[in-house]
Amino acid sequence: MKAEDVLKQYAAGSREFSALDLREINLGGANLSGADLSGADLSVANLAGANLSHADLSQTNLSVTKLNGANLSNAKLNGAKLSAANLTMADLREAKLVQAELIKAELTRSDLSGADLRGANLSNADLRDAKLRYANLSQTNLSRADLRHAILTEANLEQANLTSSDLSSTDLTGVDLNHAELRQTNLSRANLQGANLSGANLRWADLSGANLRWADLSGAKLSGANLTGADLSHATLLNATLVHVDLTRANLANADWSGADLSGSTMTGIKLHGVSPFGIKTTGATCRWIDLSQNGDQSQIYTFATESCQEYFNEMPPIVEVVIDARLDTDANCALAVTYQQVARQCGFLAPPPEIEAHLRRTTLTFRLERDEQLLIAAYVAIFPFEDNKMTQQTLMDLLHQIPTQKLSQDAGKIQQFQQLVTVLSQQVQQVNAVKLLQSIPIALKKMTFFQAPTKTILVNSNNQRLTLYHNPKFGKHPIVTSQSDQVLNALNQIQSFKPPSLETAIEFVKGFHPGLM
Repeated sequence: MKAEDVLKQYAAGSREFSALDLREINLGGANLSGADLSGADLSVANLAGANLSHADLSQTNLSVTKLNGANLSNAKLNGAKLSAANLTMADLREAKLVQAELIKAELTRSDLSGADLRGANLSNADLRDAKLRYANLSQTNLSRADLRHAILTEANLEQANLTSSDLSSTDLTGVDLNHAELRQTNLSRANLQGANLSGANLRWADLSGANLRWADLSGAKLSGANLTGADLSHATLLNATLVHVDLTRANLANADWSGADLSGSTMTGIKLHGVSPFGIKTTGATCRWIDLSQNGDQSQIYTFATESCQEYFNEMPPIVEVVIDARLDTDANCALAVTYQQVARQCGFLAPPPEIEAHLRRTTLTFRLERDEQLLIAAYVAIFPFEDNKMTQQTLMDLLHQIPTQKLSQDAGKIQQFQQLVTVLSQQVQQVNAVKLLQSIPIALKKMTFFQAPTKTILVNSNNQRLTLYHNPKFGKHPIVTSQSDQVLNALNQIQSFKPPSLETAIEFVKGFHPGLM
């Protein structure tokens, strides 16, 4: 069919042109809005500037077709073949391109906002300066595509393949790249603020100078990636793999990287204000200095004295363990949560909610802390709901009062620094209003057997040194009484006092606190 016939029939009201052979037809600038061209062969045709809005082009062959400047808004192009087609400055807003073939297509400055491109093949396509706001590109093949300066704000790229593509200076604000393939992708200077990159594969990607503020990179694979000068402030990097990553002068202020693997990475000049130095792997990593200043202005620098990153970073976070010699039941669990809430309100401090491990006859509350200096006050406060609180707290206060009186085999400067630290810790504990806290604990709680059970409190510093602060002598002892004489004997066997840790043990424990605090 010739162009004149198509235009004549369209003018007469016909919209049915499906499955026609229209190869090399010249319909440049034609109005074919709403036409049914599904399954037609329009390869090497000229449709430049044509109005094809709302047209049905499903399964249509548009390979090497000129569609530059064409209006394809709301058009149906599902399964269409558009390889090597010229779609420069085309209007494809809200178009349906599910599983369409756009290999090596020319899409520079085209508008694909809100388009549905699920499962489409855009490998080697040119999408420079294209608009893809809110577009659905899930499971799309964009390998080796050129997306420089494109706008993909809030686009869905979940499980998309972007291997070796160029997204430098691209706007990917709020984009969903969950489990996307981004190996060797160029993302230098890209804006990925608030992006979801959880589980994404970014091995050997170039993210130098990229904006990753508030991005979610939990479980992401970044081995060998270049993150020099990248902004990762407030980002989530939980359990991310950053082996042999270059983080020189990157900004990770207030980021959460618990469980991350930074083995062999380069970390010199990294900004780490508000970042926990614990819970990460840094084996073989190199770092000469880090910036701990709030504004990243290098006003607070930590310089490494050795080549080992373990001097500052550590896999082990400081923890307080309260072990209860009883099983946690539903009522006790509810009471515990309410009580800790009241305690936090009254004293203004409580470690993050404990991890609870309940067994048949024993319960462990584990408080994971951000700094060693929180260990003593956390232990003092955590034991409040339990009957053993007086003995535990008294042991702690005795140690804090006695440690500064001991002679230390250190130089004068270190002794003074150490004693200042102990004094600060003692002041923190003394500021807790114990009477007020005890009054805030519900009366019903004191009657529960769970809170009356024997306990032991163990502190573990970031150097993995342990200190048993208190161990109730009755802990773990459940005698079987068969007669009155046995009852008396068992009672006598349990009359023994707790032996507190020695001053030497306590001093070594505090000396093992994180070097940034000493």
